[in-house]
Amino acid sequence: MRVIRYQSVAEDLRMRLGVAEFAGTGVLPSEAALSAHYGVSRVTVRRALEELRRDGLVESRQGFGWLVAAEPLRQDLSRLETLDRQLATAGVRSGRRILSFGFVAPPDRVAALLGTTNVLEVRRLNLADGQPFAVVTAWCPEDLGGGLSRDDVERSSFLEQLPVAIGGATQSIGADAAGTAQAELLGIPVGAPVLVAERVTRSVDGRAVLVSEHVFPGHRTRFVVDLPVGDLAVDPAGLRLVE
Repeated sequence: MRVIRYQSVAEDLRMRLGVAEFAGTGVLPSEAALSAHYGVSRVTVRRALEELRRDGLVESRQGFGWLVAAEPLRQDLSRLETLDRQLATAGVRSGRRILSFGFVAPPDRVAALLGTTNVLEVRRLNLADGQPFAVVTAWCPEDLGGGLSRDDVERSSFLEQLPVAIGGATQSIGADAAGTAQAELLGIPVGAPVLVAERVTRSVDGRAVLVSEHVFPGHRTRFVVDLPVGDLAVDPAGLRLVE
């Protein structure tokens, strides 16, 4: 019996998925790229991908195209923890690559939160099982970060090395679209959905000691929080309108 061409494409993609060819970012080549690779029409490629979707091997998301089907990593917001600990809880090996390290004048909003224009700024790429997971920028006052080296912040979490007792943090999360630099670092298409989490960490005496921005690819992470029963509210807790 003659094999229908889309089935040949589906079988080859199934093999490539089986050897984890796309495991790095979980993003498959575009339909146009697959069409050129196999020398078939996009209609044929789409039929092949739909067959793999029915088998639970791939899925499609707006802004990403086709992805390897996988459960996103979940981060618990009910307590203050480092990314390393969150990933370890999920059974995932964490890592980091420092992109830049130096003392700078921070963005105005960060300067206002920290109460100073002399800060240590660290940009890094956080890894999950060796693959890009988040682009992180962190700022702390020079008097707290002056004793840290590039090796220090590459070896372990910034939060764990500050010479103050941590009292808590406020975290806000919003949606955005990946810019060119973020997309390249995270291995996702430009304009793909990302989640942006800003955290302001304070010492026990209420001083803001660290401001950090975490940019996550939208398909790889979910934020989870337990909501104890209290006064029954219609709207989600912590909801704020963006002006």
